[in-house]
Amino acid sequence: MVAAGGYHMVGLKADGTVVAGGLNDSTQCNVDNWTDIIQVAAGGYHTVGLKSNGTVVAVGHNYEFGQCNVGNWTDIIQVAAGGYHTLGLKSNGTVVAAGNKEYGQCDIGGWKNIIQVAAGVYHTVGVKTNGTVVATGYDEYGQCNVGDWKNIIEVAAGYGHTVGLKSNGTVDAVGYNNDGQCDVGGWTDIIQITAGSYHTVGLKSDGTVVAAGDNDYSQCNVSGWAGIIQVATGYRYTVGLKADGTVVAVGWHYYGHCSVGDWTNIVQVAAGYGHTVGVKADDTVVAVGYNNNGQCDVGNWTDIIQVAAGYSHTVGLKANDTVVAVGYNNNGQCDLGDWADIIQVAAGGYHTVGLKADGTVVAAGDSAYGQCDVGGWTDIIQVATGYSHTVGLKADGTVVAVGNNEIGQCDVGGWVDIVQVAVGWGHTVGVTTDGTVVAVGYFDYGQCKIGGWMDIKQVPTGEYYHTIAAGYGHTVGVKTDDTVVAVGLNDEGQCDVSDWVNIIGVAAGNFHTVGLKADGTVVTAGLEVELAKWNLGSAASYLTISSTTGGEVTRPGEGSFSYYPGRMLNLEAEPRDGYRFVNWTGDVDSIANVNAAGITITMNDNYSLTANFEEKPPFNWALLGGIIAVVVVGLVIFLVRKKRLARTK
Repeated sequence: MVAAGGYHMVGLKADGTVVAGGLNDSTQCNVDNWTDIIQVAAGGYHTVGLKSNGTVVAVGHNYEFGQCNVGNWTDIIQVAAGGYHTLGLKSNGTVVAAGNKEYGQCDIGGWKNIIQVAAGVYHTVGVKTNGTVVATGYDEYGQCNVGDWKNIIEVAAGYGHTVGLKSNGTVDAVGYNNDGQCDVGGWTDIIQITAGSYHTVGLKSDGTVVAAGDNDYSQCNVSGWAGIIQVATGYRYTVGLKADGTVVAVGWHYYGHCSVGDWTNIVQVAAGYGHTVGVKADDTVVAVGYNNNGQCDVGNWTDIIQVAAGYSHTVGLKANDTVVAVGYNNNGQCDLGDWADIIQVAAGGYHTVGLKADGTVVAAGDSAYGQCDVGGWTDIIQVATGYSHTVGLKADGTVVAVGNNEIGQCDVGGWVDIVQVAVGWGHTVGVTTDGTVVAVGYFDYGQCKIGGWMDIKQVPTGEYYHTIAAGYGHTVGVKTDDTVVAVGLNDEGQCDVSDWVNIIGVAAGNFHTVGLKADGTVVTAGLEVELAKWNLGSAASYLTISSTTGGEVTRPGEGSFSYYPGRMLNLEAEPRDGYRFVNWTGDVDSIANVNAAGITITMNDNYSLTANFEEKPPFNWALLGGIIAVVVVGLVIFLVRKKRLARTK
């Protein structure tokens, strides 16, 4: 199974071990030593595991509220993790809780006859044995107004909304709906629900997925998913578990920006916040990833010799020394139509910088920190941009910088003998003539620990790729032997480049790394790459459905379907004209009434079922005529007797 927390994801393997990826600032991903786990839950910044003996383990954020203080829990059959609290459902139908109690989300002491619990960011919901629902906690948006719900078999809780799955496969929702996360009234044939902070996802019985609500990070782009057996939602992302144990995801940090496996003939790469761009040998451009502002709309670009990727925009330098740009432009960072004589471009958070042939520099876009104040620069041979600062390498090997310097990222005045610079979100890196590296600025993740680096490769004259790159919290370098080194933040695997070979250039996005190989292909490192390696093992139960002549199974359909074990499933058989439903045959031991066209089964094993139909018998007109004759004769006799009786009186 998979679980999705605020910014981290957890996977339960078939052997009872656990894997995790994503943000790990509170050690919420430190689950490598867990064993005998049968269920996992992921909260805002903590992870919870239910062991086969009914005890519970937890890691992550705990110092404020104690949401990981579950070591004495016993007899637990299900766990749930909210923003800052943890729930445990006991086998006797009562509930225990630990963590933040600010809004009453842990006030579950009197709950009884509970069969499932869900934890929102600040509220708690429970399903009772009779299909009704109880809720407690933060209720500003009415997310706890579930008192009139009936026939509910599962609940899910987001930040300000609550969702309930009914036994007939439809869905109820209450609470905050500004993003349309409660617009689920038309959903049918749903077998599982999950709620993110501002979006709702439903798994259908045919293995497809539907979603409603906030889609700013493409977290609702699940229409193409198939063969899914379980879904989970995080803050602004969605995860799907497939029957073969592999995992898919969309949304925050799952933008497809690592999907470069089919790229060929690439001569330069660039990486933005959530997108990746490549220049091809024919001077066209390809791009993948987050495209909310059109930053990947480069398909019609031609004659491009270099590209740069900002937070949400992309810039291209043309062979005639002019510049094109697409993407977010609220600060004017794409207003470059009048630039000329440009020989290199760089893209920052919300600004763009261009190096002119005469060694001067131009800039456009956000300059709140003075990052565009480059008008007096001269003798510049390379420019680089961070989120809110700009760096220039001078012909004499010294470096200049302007913009945000709150953490020392512009303190480059003493640098000498520099041949290449790179700029991250809040740090600046320089390669010296002897292949060593210097760095200043944001240091919290160790991204400036490059003191031991040697033999960083120099960029050949006339090439536009880089051999040093800086991301949000990491730094990457190409060595003279074409291998790669990386230091810094590695929560999403962006520094997992030790096995890369034949690399000639690198680029660093906020949370991913891109490597350009000598053969023109591209490799990436990041959360999407790590996720692609996951195989949780086959955890599916399979249902094979067929029918005899005269009808069909309309729900979920016919064929072979896979489901997560324990999933409750409704089946419907429908006869054609002239036929009638007879019964179900096959693995029918768990079916209450095999003669009913509509049945419910629980997928605790592999099942094969057949819906049987037969022709309706032809209408017996002779029998009907005989019945009518008998009735008429009887009526005549009755009337005659009645008339005679009247005469005798």
